[in-house]
Amino acid sequence: MLQDYLGNQYSYDEMLGKDGNLRPHWTAFFESFNRMGKLEIQNRNNEISRLLKENGVTYNTYNDSSVINRDWNVDAIPFLISKDEWEKTEAALIQRAELLNLLLQDIYGDQKLIKNGILPLELIYNHTGFLRQCAGIKLPGKHSLLLYSADLARSPDGKLWIISDRTQAPSGSGYALENRNVMTRVLPELFSGLKVRHITPWFDTLRNSLNELGSRHHQNPGIVILTPGPGNETYFEHSYLSSQLGYTLVQGSDLMVKNNFVWLKTLSGLEKVDVIIRRIDDEYCDPLELKENSQLGIAGLLQVMRRGNVSIANPPGSSILENPGLMPFLQNISKYFFGTGLLMPTIASWWCGQPKEMKYVLSNIQSLVIKRIYRGTSRSTSVDGASLSQAQMNLLKQQIIQNPFLYVGQEKIGLSSTPSLVNGKIEPRKTIFRGFLVSNGYSYTAMAGGLSRNSPDALSFIVSNQSGGNSKDTWIISPEPAAALIVPKKQADTVLVPAKGVLPSHTAENLFWVGRYTERLLGNARFHRTVIQFIAGGNKLMMENDLQTEEILLKALTHYTFTYPGFIDADEETLRKPWGEITDILFNETREGSLKYDFNLFLRAVHAARDHWSTDTWRVLRGMEEEWAVLKGVPVPGFLKMQHLLDSLVTSVVAFIGMNRESISREQGWIMMDMGRKIEQCLLLTSMLRATLVNKYDDQVEYNLQEAVLTSNEGLVNFRYKYRSLLQLPLVLELMIFDASNPRSLIYQLDRLKKNLANLPKPTTDQSAQAHDLLVAEAYDLLKLANKEQLSILDQATTQYLQLDDFLSNIYKLLSDIQNAITKTYFKHAQSQKQLFSSDQSGDKPIA
Repeated sequence: MLQDYLGNQYSYDEMLGKDGNLRPHWTAFFESFNRMGKLEIQNRNNEISRLLKENGVTYNTYNDSSVINRDWNVDAIPFLISKDEWEKTEAALIQRAELLNLLLQDIYGDQKLIKNGILPLELIYNHTGFLRQCAGIKLPGKHSLLLYSADLARSPDGKLWIISDRTQAPSGSGYALENRNVMTRVLPELFSGLKVRHITPWFDTLRNSLNELGSRHHQNPGIVILTPGPGNETYFEHSYLSSQLGYTLVQGSDLMVKNNFVWLKTLSGLEKVDVIIRRIDDEYCDPLELKENSQLGIAGLLQVMRRGNVSIANPPGSSILENPGLMPFLQNISKYFFGTGLLMPTIASWWCGQPKEMKYVLSNIQSLVIKRIYRGTSRSTSVDGASLSQAQMNLLKQQIIQNPFLYVGQEKIGLSSTPSLVNGKIEPRKTIFRGFLVSNGYSYTAMAGGLSRNSPDALSFIVSNQSGGNSKDTWIISPEPAAALIVPKKQADTVLVPAKGVLPSHTAENLFWVGRYTERLLGNARFHRTVIQFIAGGNKLMMENDLQTEEILLKALTHYTFTYPGFIDADEETLRKPWGEITDILFNETREGSLKYDFNLFLRAVHAARDHWSTDTWRVLRGMEEEWAVLKGVPVPGFLKMQHLLDSLVTSVVAFIGMNRESISREQGWIMMDMGRKIEQCLLLTSMLRATLVNKYDDQVEYNLQEAVLTSNEGLVNFRYKYRSLLQLPLVLELMIFDASNPRSLIYQLDRLKKNLANLPKPTTDQSAQAHDLLVAEAYDLLKLANKEQLSILDQATTQYLQLDDFLSNIYKLLSDIQNAITKTYFKHAQSQKQLFSSDQSGDKPIA
C-alpha cells in the first residue's frame, strides 16, 4: 500500500526515520491499518465522508458563490505525533502563549518593550490591529489572552517551526473535535493499539475557564458565542461549539448595551451577558468606537469592557499579535520576560522597517515569501517572490521601499510530507498542524491533538481549507493513562441552578421562518404532485371536463405558488402541453415561487438556526439535498421522475417536522417554529380554496377540483371516513375550514396559533391585549359568524360563490396582519439606545 508513497518523496517525511524505516508509532498504526484490507479501508473512508455529510459538517469558501455550504473532508490516515516530541511541542506552545499574553498586556498597558527599544513602535502603530481604544482594557485574572492557537510546520531538516500565531478569534477547535468523533466511530480498532490521548479535557478546561471568568458577577454567568452569521466560512464550527458547550449562539443584532452592561434580547426580555466568545474580527466589534459601518458588533461594547462588566475571549485588539513583523523580535522579548529564549523557533523573518533587513529582503526577494504586516481588503497577504515576473518584482520592490514598515520577508519552508489516503492509494501530502491552548487560570492547557491540514496535491506547498485541502485528525501517541475528568470547583454552601434556555430574538425569527418555509415547501410539493398526477391521468381520457379541470388546476398552481404570469392568460398550446412550464416552476432555482427556489429558502433558514438540529435531522436534510443534486443534470425529467422527487420530498419534510417535534428541547424554539408552520398552512389553504372553489363549474369539474383540494391537504381519506358520501362543496368547506378535529383545517390551525401565542412571554408588563391577540380574535369571530351553507350560496349574476371569496379574502388579510404583528412584537433587532451611561450604577436591572 505504500508503493505510491515511497516513490514520491520530495521533503522531510513524518513517517520514515533517517534509516528509511517506519518510525515506531507509524509501524504500530500500519499494522492495524493493513489488517483491514484495501477494500475495507476504502469502505471506511467512504463511511467517513458519509458521516460528515449527514452531520452537516461544512466549511464555506469565499470564492465559490455557487456552493452555499462546502463539504468538510477528513483523511482516513491521521497525523501522528510521538509522546517525546509532543512533550517538547506542548512546552513550547505553552511558553509561546504566555509570551504573547505578556506582549498583549504590555502593548495595551505600559509599553515597556517600546520604551526599552526592544520592540519598534512603527511595527505596532502602523498595524491596523492596534486599537488605541483598547488601551488599558484587561481581562480579570492572569491572562488577557484566553485562547491561542499556532500553526506549526516541519522544515526539511526535521525541526518544527511556528509559522503563524492565531490570537484574534482562533478557529478550528470545533473541527478538531468533530474529526475525532468521526474517526473514533469509523476506525475504533486503530485507537486501541496506539493509546491515543483524548482531546475532550481541553474543552472541559475551556468551559471551566469561561465559567470562572463570568462567576465573579454571579453564580450562573451568561455566556454567549458571537458569530458573524451563516455567511462566515466557519459558521458550522460556531453552531457546533454552541451545541457542545451549551452556550447560546448569537449575532450582533441579538445584543445591546444598556446601563453599562451587555444584554441579550430574548423573547422573555433582556438577559445579562457576562462572557462573550467572539468569532468576529476586532474592528467589527463596536461600531460606536471602531468600524462605524459594522453590522456585526455591539455599539458601546468597549465601554462595558472598560467598566469590567463583560469579558471577551479574546479581547478586541488581539489581532496585533498576528503581525508577522513581530517574529524577528520574539526571541529578545522572550529573554526580556523569561530570561531565556524561545523553546521553539519561529520561521526566519526579516522586517523591512530596519535598513539592514530591508536590504537583505530586496536582494533575496526571489527566494523569500513577502508578507504585509496586516491583512488588507484581500484575504491573501503573502507573495512568493519566485512566482513573480520581472515587472511584478520591480513593482513589489518599489512598494517595499516606499512603505518598508508594512512588509516582512520570510524564509520559504519546505513542508514535511505525511501519508494520506487519496483515491484508494497512500500518497504524500504537505501538512500543517494547528495546536490549541486555553488559559486554565494559572497557565495554559494545550489540546492533546489538534487540526492538521493537507495540501491538495503532492507537489503543492499551499495548505489551507480555502484552497481545497483536506483535514486530518491529530493523534498524540502516549502510553500514559487518559487525563482525569476535570471537576469544576464548588463551594460547600452553593447550589447549582440549571441555566435558563434563552432564545435570542434573532434565532426565534430564524426558527419562525424555518416553520414558514417548511410548510411552504410541503404544501407546494403536495399541490404540484396532485396537479401532475391529474394531468398524467386526465390526458389519457381526453374528456372535456378533464381538460377544463386541467386548465383550472394549472392556473390555480400559478396563483398558489405566485409564479406569475405562468398559466394565467396562457395560450391553448401551453395549456395542452404544460410540461415545460411545470418543469420550470419545479426546478428553476432563480424563479421566485418555484419549488427549488422555496427549497433553497428552506435550506438557508435551516442553516441559519443549525445549532437546533439533531444528527438525525441533518441526515434527512442531506438526503433531500442529494435528491435535488441528482436531478440537476437532467434537462427535462419525465413526469414519473417528477412524482418520485415530490413523493420523496414530502416524506423527508414530514420526517424533518417529526424529528424536531421530538428533539428540540427549547420550548420557545418549538413554539416559534410551529407558529410559522400554522400561519403558512392557513395562508396556503386560503390561497388554494380561493383559486379552486370560488367559481361555479360543471358538476364533474367541481368534483374534480374538490378532490384535488382534499388530496393536496391529506383530507380525502378523512372525508370519506367522516361523511361516507360523494364530495359536495358544503361538506368540503366544513372539513377544511370549520372542523376543529381536522388537523389541516383553518380553525384547527388558528386554535394552535392562539395557544402558541398564549405560551410566549409578554414583551411588556402591560396586561392589555397585544395586537396579534386582537387580530387572532378577529379571525376567530369571522370563523364563528360564517357557516358552510352561507359560503356555498351561488351568486347567479357572477356565477361565483361571492361570500366564500369575501370570507377567504378577509381571512387572508388578517393572517398577513397577524404575521406582521408577531414580527413587530418579537423580532425587533434595532432598538433605540438613547444613552450609554446612567446615574444608576447598581446594574441589577436594565433601565426601562
